[in-house]
Amino acid sequence: MTTRSAPYERVNLSAVKRVGLIAGWGRFPVVLAKALKDSGHEIVCLGVHDHADPCLADICDVFRYSGLGKFGHATKFFLEHGVRHATMAGKIHKFRFYDPGFIWRQAPDFYTIRFFANHFLLRRSDCKDDSLLLTVIRAFENRGVQLLPATDFAPELLMRRQLLTKRAPTSAQWQDVFFGWKLAREMGRLDVGQSVDVKNRAVLAIEAIEGTDEAIKRAGKLCKSGQFVVVKVAKPNQDMRFDVPTIGLGTVQTMAESGAAVLAVEAKKTLFIDPEETIKFADEHRLAIVALVEEDVDNPQTERLFASSALERAAVGAVSVALPDAQ
Repeated sequence: MTTRSAPYERVNLSAVKRVGLIAGWGRFPVVLAKALKDSGHEIVCLGVHDHADPCLADICDVFRYSGLGKFGHATKFFLEHGVRHATMAGKIHKFRFYDPGFIWRQAPDFYTIRFFANHFLLRRSDCKDDSLLLTVIRAFENRGVQLLPATDFAPELLMRRQLLTKRAPTSAQWQDVFFGWKLAREMGRLDVGQSVDVKNRAVLAIEAIEGTDEAIKRAGKLCKSGQFVVVKVAKPNQDMRFDVPTIGLGTVQTMAESGAAVLAVEAKKTLFIDPEETIKFADEHRLAIVALVEEDVDNPQTERLFASSALERAAVGAVSVALPDAQ
């Protein structure tokens, strides 16, 4: 069954002065917090214990750590600070859910048990990412806090359709990109993971609970000759409020260490964190990064179009040259 986005009410963001931020692991919450401050918002941040970067306390107007079992506390905290609109950013290390006694170490409050019992106690609902995150959204909205897409606040973080590096994929690598794209899209439809690793149109690794970087490392161990392709795409009908594909410096560093050669992602639905540092590193290590749209897949003109973009980039000395929207 295809993943469906739950409907939500669009909001005039210029009228939202105070924004709640639920911060997980990684650079994205930090980058988003800075973007929110630059646009004049006040930020009330709840950082997830053992995940959120401590530097958020210096950026946000109000900051407090909270455990994963404290949704009652979290919703009340936002309401006490006048937050009616919030957003989520950053990764939750879901594999930790399977550590012995993890759930009870979170000391879940009654409000959390009420919403998540069907997932973790009664086993009536699955624990796929979308299932859990939609339950998170219901828990906040039940008390009057609407969760909005982080990309609504910082649309500039979304990648445009373009070649981002000096090097473009070879003809053989383009075939791996197209092959991997369709597989990754299907894995997204099943809510398994966002990325696949491919060489010679054979699958080396499929991302599951471990995340993109660990899947790349696994592919590198299996493919000693390297030069494989990483494809990362959004789910069909991606809910932009959560689990949006994200790449950054850490992604390309892992690729270089593991022997990967190409990263293909979905334009308009992938977050790009620290782009200048990421592109510089990729160029230094002769990696290729391309952001595509669905219409580019299996299109005989795609290779020529992106090769022309590489020549234009070299001619004008630009960091990257955006391509026009596909017709």
